[in-house]
Amino acid sequence: MNPTILSVETATLAGSVALSRGEKIVAILAGDSGISHSNTLLKDLDRVLHEAQVDLSEIDLFAVATGPGSFTGLRIGIATVKGLAVTLDRPCAGVQTLHAVALSAGESDRSVALLPAGRGEVFAQLLSVTSNGLVTELDKATHISPQRLLAKYGSLENVLWCGEGAVVNKALLEQQPKSRIAPPAPNLATHVASLAFTSFRENQLVHPDALQAVYVRPSDAELKVQ
Repeated sequence: MNPTILSVETATLAGSVALSRGEKIVAILAGDSGISHSNTLLKDLDRVLHEAQVDLSEIDLFAVATGPGSFTGLRIGIATVKGLAVTLDRPCAGVQTLHAVALSAGESDRSVALLPAGRGEVFAQLLSVTSNGLVTELDKATHISPQRLLAKYGSLENVLWCGEGAVVNKALLEQQPKSRIAPPAPNLATHVASLAFTSFRENQLVHPDALQAVYVRPSDAELKVQ
């Protein structure tokens, strides 16, 4: 069976949505980094469904990027997917954002996936990606400064730096020997869809209530209280 999957990525400022059948992407739509996901997400989902000529009731599986990333964006995306999945009684796949970032850069024994975390810092994780799209964690996601990032990963050979965080810190990363920097994926939701299909094949889907955001660090509000 090739399930029809509706995938949402609101962890990044622009975000994206995708509709797929099995491994095939049927429709994609990139968001607008200048407009809140709360104002655009439902419209974007409707546009993708209309483009693919698919009714919402035909969706077999909902997928969503669970973080790390924009705290507000994650909450909007996860809440929207939960609401739709509960209403239609469909299963979900929660996909960690840095896994999708690593997949977007292609096969690599050592990929450091990076996303901006605000205040000049990044969310980072070391992963491996096989030619058939299997993503494996080599350490845990962390919140780190660019300087500490180099101290942690700079001694590794043949590292592929990927994601928006790599582009932001390109000048610093290029100082590393044999540094490779992958271009950022414009539609990360397509890679969320790929990982969701893997979860489907491995029978690792979850009930909507089980979806939880992976924040990695406390929010700014929580830090102020502390």
